[in-house]
Amino acid sequence: MAARYYDGVTADVQEVTLKVTSHELLINRSEDSGVVARWPVADLVVLGDSHHEAVPPLALRGSEARLVVEDPAWRAQLVSLVPALKPLALEPVKVPPRLGAYSLAIVALVGLFWSAVEYGTEYAVPLLPYTLQAKLGETVLDELLTDKETCQGRTGLAAINRLANDLAREAGYRHEVTVHIVEGGPVNAFTLPGSILVFYSDLIDQAKDSSQVAGVLAHEIGHVVHDHPIKGVVRAYGIDLLFKVLTGGYSDILSTFGTGGGALLAMRNGRAFEREADATGVRLLEQRGLRADGVSSFFEQLLEKEPSDAASAAGIWSSHPPTRERIEATKRPATGRPAFSPAEWQALRNVCK
Repeated sequence: MAARYYDGVTADVQEVTLKVTSHELLINRSEDSGVVARWPVADLVVLGDSHHEAVPPLALRGSEARLVVEDPAWRAQLVSLVPALKPLALEPVKVPPRLGAYSLAIVALVGLFWSAVEYGTEYAVPLLPYTLQAKLGETVLDELLTDKETCQGRTGLAAINRLANDLAREAGYRHEVTVHIVEGGPVNAFTLPGSILVFYSDLIDQAKDSSQVAGVLAHEIGHVVHDHPIKGVVRAYGIDLLFKVLTGGYSDILSTFGTGGGALLAMRNGRAFEREADATGVRLLEQRGLRADGVSSFFEQLLEKEPSDAASAAGIWSSHPPTRERIEATKRPATGRPAFSPAEWQALRNVCK
């Protein structure tokens, strides 16, 4: 059974073969049959499902490594050996034959263009001057904060900015990160181009402990170090061009781009971005010896308040992975040092007072 293996640490891809026993999945290199990894069957998880994704990756709970099995027949064979992996081989949503035939040419064209946008972004972003990215981020921030109060507690702001930059440096990021705290809600945080992070105070107020705030912050730093915000902007321009082609020249993405809301919409992170930010955030916390369980416990808290899980209900249209999937992927023991000292945590809780 052939597959591709990503170790979650480097960008290398290995061609591997798989062998399933009663208790483990044995991963061997194709070239010399050397053992790459042994994954306990009980800890295997599927990220997503084949209802909504062509090839959902297979992962080991608590690890950033991934396996991709392209061949549907082999995925079905794997499911027959490990029934818990059923999401690997679900029947995709069927398109009526006539509609599928009629749309084939358009789908092929859109797919080709979309791939150019998707992968071209990786090459275009490094060419954009950082000063331009920072200016864009500041412009969007000004628009978004026009009618909002920002929190000015110096000690609390110093604490969260200190941790943000510690994590960014841990990832080898060379620019200064700035965190702003907006008074009120929603319970949310987001990242703008130019290493700008925005937290809402309701998120801090409703956090059960400092590890949850540190987990959300680490997730946002994951977006920063992977250049997700500016990649989102570049993709938005490419998608706008695609819409112009499909609609005969009309698209309102760029016409609304000047407003903070329009720019924020353009920078929404897709599932791949969110998964990458989750994994990176957890890894950075662990590398610094800090508690890394706050990421999953924050998601658990969200799920308690909203059991229906909007991301899961939206399916393929959701920009975020299902919350339960994210919990499983980021679960860590409650070990390690607190990210904030007791004095820093108290100051952060009072940052708006």
